[in-house]
Amino acid sequence: MATNAQRRAQTRGCLINAARHLFAEQGYADTSTETILSGAGVTRGAMYHHFRNKAELFEAVCDLLSREAMVAIEKAVAGQRGSLATLKAGSLAWVDFMARDDVRRILVVEAPSVLGQERWRALDERYSFPLLCEGIREAMKEGALQFSGSAEGLAVLLNGAMNALVLNDPRADNQPRLRQDLLALFDCFRGESP
Repeated sequence: MATNAQRRAQTRGCLINAARHLFAEQGYADTSTETILSGAGVTRGAMYHHFRNKAELFEAVCDLLSREAMVAIEKAVAGQRGSLATLKAGSLAWVDFMARDDVRRILVVEAPSVLGQERWRALDERYSFPLLCEGIREAMKEGALQFSGSAEGLAVLLNGAMNALVLNDPRADNQPRLRQDLLALFDCFRGESP
């Protein structure tokens, strides 16, 4: 028999999974709370036990997707040799993950307006941005990247460029070009070391 904690976790998981699918398919504004409740198979009271409102549920979906992006990045960088190769592999994994139609719609297109810029940036700073900063810091230290500013400044620039690549070119069939453009961007900061 399931404990109360297990039942709560299951209900929360059902809500997040149903909302994730619906937000990706219909968008935040066009997804009603009733549709989420129906998809999750739970009552309104159960939803409000876990989330104050639909926006808070949306944030939980964004958090889940951000954690999944971290897993994709960590998998891509495992076994890489050299700071620049690791940085490129992690950045490509991020772009590949974010370019997926469902993720792109939720995290790149809608999250900034639904969550607001401050909460959206906080989500990024909780997960992938520190990895990008660390990767850039290591590559600059090794001389693989040249930039007269700080590693954090370059991370802000590259993070914005990667978001713009995904946001401005949403066609899944164009993902090879996104990858090529990202690699070309790294070449702009390439140092003497490989």
